[in-house]
Amino acid sequence: MKVDGQHYRSVTLADDGWAVEIVDQTRLPHEFRRVRLESLDDAARAISDMQVRGAPLIGAMAAYGLSLALRHDPSDAALKEAAKKLRATRPTGVNLHKVIDAMARQLRCLPAPERARAAYACAAGICEEDIAINRAIGEHGSHLIEKIWEKGGRRKPVEILTHCNAGWLATVDWGTALAPVYVAHAAGIPIHVWVGETRPRNQGAALTAWELGHEGVPHTVIADNAGGHLMQRGRVDLCLTGTDRTTACGDVCNKIGTYLKALAAHDNGVPFYVAVPGPSIDWSTTDSREIPIEERDGREVAEIRGRAADGSIQSVRLVPEGSPVANFAFDITPARLVTRLITERGLCPAGRDGLAALYPELAGRVTSVRKVKSENSEK
Repeated sequence: MKVDGQHYRSVTLADDGWAVEIVDQTRLPHEFRRVRLESLDDAARAISDMQVRGAPLIGAMAAYGLSLALRHDPSDAALKEAAKKLRATRPTGVNLHKVIDAMARQLRCLPAPERARAAYACAAGICEEDIAINRAIGEHGSHLIEKIWEKGGRRKPVEILTHCNAGWLATVDWGTALAPVYVAHAAGIPIHVWVGETRPRNQGAALTAWELGHEGVPHTVIADNAGGHLMQRGRVDLCLTGTDRTTACGDVCNKIGTYLKALAAHDNGVPFYVAVPGPSIDWSTTDSREIPIEERDGREVAEIRGRAADGSIQSVRLVPEGSPVANFAFDITPARLVTRLITERGLCPAGRDGLAALYPELAGRVTSVRKVKSENSEK
């Protein structure tokens, strides 16, 4: 996507061909800054501190983190340690763990001198695949927006409610939930986006609003709790969110507050769609209670960061000193509240059958593995 008319990806190789450059999302929306990463520690810190965030982008960053580690030391011990360190950064999003497991299996089979080059090639492939997946999600999802626009010859813009940030900043490019918005906007379909602020880190107010502004998409930032009110008043045509992990049964794990948006949408008859890239589907999990829910530093709730009147960036405390704070980063939206999942292969009902119809080769493989495990446990 573009920033001030120039195209950027959220992660890319530096000009020297080995260091990695990222958009530092902790500086947005007040400062657009690219940061150079040169080591495994740099990559792990960028993920933990949320300089990069969003399940697809975290997966790509993990791939480059392994690449940077193996460039310095391609031994088995270094590969094992790098995988361990990267796994510990963010527990909930499934892309990171899939990437690490797949790359580690592949790289262990190679002679040590060949590992770094293979890792960089794999990371580049993951990035290109992510872009293609997101573009396809955009095409499929934009048809939903187009149908609403064409229905009854309406004259007002299609009203879309989002939560968190699932745009290009959360991926390598295009985004997941915002990809249909960008494709429809480029096609000339009138759109207006209600941007939920997404406390406590305000990824909607800070990142989604920033993205939409640079793309020229009309939008309005709202308090998270205003979403239900807008739906009651008939001012939302559809809700559109992303996912950090979607189970094989169609339950959606996403940024905290997504579940409440889905409940309000269900109560008011508003369609609730989730953009799900194939790599974000956790085929090994059918019970969403098994998903580890990240609990982050309470200071993210107790404090807020922004630009002061003098132009400086400051943090201020919101809650009384001594008050305990809990900071749950994600929640689960049951499949029954999801109208459809939007994937790179098309739309499907949120459930095992719907996902299996789009990904028969993956669903079948997991079913076979489960059957073998079950038979072995009975012996």
